[in-house]
Amino acid sequence: MDYKYDLIIVGGGPAGLTAGIYAARGGLKTVIIGAMPGGQAALTEKIENYAGFEPVDGITLTSKMQAQAEGFGVEYVYATVTDFDLEQKCVTTEDGDVYRADALILAMGAKSRKLDLEGEDLLVGQGVSYCATCDGGFYRGKTVAVVGGGDTALTDALYLSNLAKKVYLIHRRQGFRAAKILVDRIKESGVELVLDATVTELIGAPLRAIRVKNVVDGSEREIEADGIFIAVGTVPNTEGLKGLRLENGYIPTDARMQTELEGVYAAGDIRVTPLRQVITACADGAVAAESAIHRSLTSK
Repeated sequence: MDYKYDLIIVGGGPAGLTAGIYAARGGLKTVIIGAMPGGQAALTEKIENYAGFEPVDGITLTSKMQAQAEGFGVEYVYATVTDFDLEQKCVTTEDGDVYRADALILAMGAKSRKLDLEGEDLLVGQGVSYCATCDGGFYRGKTVAVVGGGDTALTDALYLSNLAKKVYLIHRRQGFRAAKILVDRIKESGVELVLDATVTELIGAPLRAIRVKNVVDGSEREIEADGIFIAVGTVPNTEGLKGLRLENGYIPTDARMQTELEGVYAAGDIRVTPLRQVITACADGAVAAESAIHRSLTSK
């Protein structure tokens, strides 16, 4: 099938959903295409820094965003885009449907970065996970390790400490990059810190232990663990974007979220930005949609 819209938004995370709300309110016939509504934010156990909300889980917050967008008339298509023709502002989904529009917002977000260890991919579901809220329940009463030093890693460790018998938090540096409030909570929790260390080996299938190396003195130790939760950052979902300049995999934009291609915008974690949070993704989506609305009005 071939479909025509005023605006196509690829990605159903906070950036895409907010863009949809603004675009529909601005009179644009809008479709959001995304396999997972809410994106990475929907997998977050607790969001504490979204203005106006008490701590809220990601699925609740993003479900409200989706309902609001659909309430304004946005169509949500549950699909994965497999081909982009950015010059023509046309995308094709996995089932062969073609979507065309006058403007396009790229809001595909980012995916979890891997440790790139031998056997890592094969052990997904057998001890390796990138989502504590998705898989934490499988490790109730067991021993787990969390790898990373940012907000996500510390939040995951705190969440798992309420489920697992023992939680290790492994970070390659002595200090954390996370918010101070999270660092304070970790220090007061029963989570055991393994600092200045990296994971060098996954042992067993299913996983039964991990090997870590101290980056200061080179010493190694084996830690028994039933599961390892990897939270070492993200990688932008920019594969397949032909003819678009990238910077370290991210899309550069101007202040209006305009890319180097006229009528093609980028919003959220996929673009070059100093801060990647739910609230900044929403702001990006709003700006991108308003830019698309302005372009539509001035081109008539």
